[in-house]
Amino acid sequence: MSITQHHLLDTYRARQLGEPVPPAPGAHDWQVVREWRDHRQFRAAVAGRPAHGRIRQALGRWLHMRPHSPR
Repeated sequence: MSITQHHLLDTYRARQLGEPVPPAPGAHDWQVVREWRDHRQFRAAVAGRPAHGRIRQALGRWLHMRPHSPR
């Protein structure tokens, strides 16, 4: 049984019993990813390490760029 079929069966049972319908699969995926990222940054801060992020990586690439030599 696929996850979609399972969800449809759960939705049908919930409606028959008058219970709230379960959330669709994948409905909260981005929220989980954000919470996981925030937790990693928190753990890094507590451990005394800098939290690595997109801005830090972009600045690192920019600072480590080498000037092009003329040909």
